Amino acid sequence: MIDFGLTKMMMIGVVALVVIGPEKLPKVARMAGSLFGRAQRYINEVKAEVSREMEIDELRKIHEDARKAAAEVEQSISSQLAQTETELNAAWSGKPGGASGDVHRAPPDAGQLARKAKDFRKKKLARESLPAWYKSRSGHKTRVMSAAARVSKFRAAGGARKATFFH
Repeated sequence: MIDFGLTKMMMIGVVALVVIGPEKLPKVARMAGSLFGRAQRYINEVKAEVSREMEIDELRKIHEDARKAAAEVEQSISSQLAQTETELNAAWSGKPGGASGDVHRAPPDAGQLARKAKDFRKKKLARESLPAWYKSRSGHKTRVMSAAARVSKFRAAGGARKATFFH
């Protein structure tokens, strides 16, 4: 940029005073200042527009990359789903070629099912119910007692105490 020092500015002012004259110099100076301000505003607007365009280009690239990544994920999921579906269909129909290669098992007979149900009921009863002797020793409540009944049961034998101010 052009380097203007104090001496150069004074020289330009003196030449302008001589050429333009003292009557028109303030008007010309105001006009030159307003034109200089307009030029600065125009340059700033152009810089802002260029930076906005650069940001928009970057955002477009990011959007395009995200769209490509989403398409790849969608394609991957659909291929995995199709593969799983073919494996399930092959396993369901009993055809070899399923990925697991499991041997098709026969359903359990009625005797096995009855034995399993009986064992389940026994385990459930053992979990849910406790013997009476265990309940009485471990402190499980067999009767419900109100708070007032507990207070009267465990109160000292002297009867009700009179309340005083200090005790």
